[in-house]
Amino acid sequence: MFFGLTSGVIETPGRVYEHSLVDIDTLNIEARKSTYEVSAVSIRSFPDISEEYALMNCGASMGEGYGPMVISNMPMSEEEASEKTIAIPGFSTSAFLTLRLALGEVSVVEVPFDEILPGVILGKYDVGVIIHEGQLTWKGDGVHLVLDLGMWWNQTTGLPLPLGGNVVRKDLGEIVCREITRDVRASIRHALDNPEKALEFARQWGRGIDESTNEKFVSMYVNERTVDYGPEGREAIRLFLKKGQEIGLVRGDMDVRDIQFVGHDD
Repeated sequence: MFFGLTSGVIETPGRVYEHSLVDIDTLNIEARKSTYEVSAVSIRSFPDISEEYALMNCGASMGEGYGPMVISNMPMSEEEASEKTIAIPGFSTSAFLTLRLALGEVSVVEVPFDEILPGVILGKYDVGVIIHEGQLTWKGDGVHLVLDLGMWWNQTTGLPLPLGGNVVRKDLGEIVCREITRDVRASIRHALDNPEKALEFARQWGRGIDESTNEKFVSMYVNERTVDYGPEGREAIRLFLKKGQEIGLVRGDMDVRDIQFVGHDD
């Protein structure tokens, strides 16, 4: 998404961008401190920062019938998995909220996202929720799929699963927030129009996956939906957070119907 901005090919008069690579759970925590002017965050965490940040209409990572996966080190049913302690990539993540929506009250333990799949393989954890490229590589690792949370959400609601989004700090002012959103959208469009160069850039953080797996993973989460949420994407976010309110994981005083998407009317 940020190849165009980081490489300088997108003109941003008066604005300079510095690329800070941090895992999503840490970004969610830093957003509560208003650390960055612009940040990727989990949709599940947006209500906690909505006083300080506005949600962009671009930058979506959405599961179109796929998403975080519940895996185990031996074959087991969803009911059996729900009785285990499940390794999750952070309480602040959309993966955790989706897990709770799908399986109800479960025992969990926070684990860095890149340690969950190895931990399940080695038997350190019986069950884990995997995100990122593990969603594509797990079949060759001897683990078992319990539930694809993105598929579960899609079958339950008919909507894509909202996982991540981009936010911009409100204290920059409405005009600057719109300008920054246009910059980010232009960067995403540039990447989609120049996939070979953008994928080469993205491979720096591929954590050892091969070129074809990297390309498939990126295409799952950076696509036309990333340029513009669209009506379904915006509705998915509102429904996701509403259901989070119903189980007490999203603050109840937020009116999800009033969520504004910067750049929606551009």
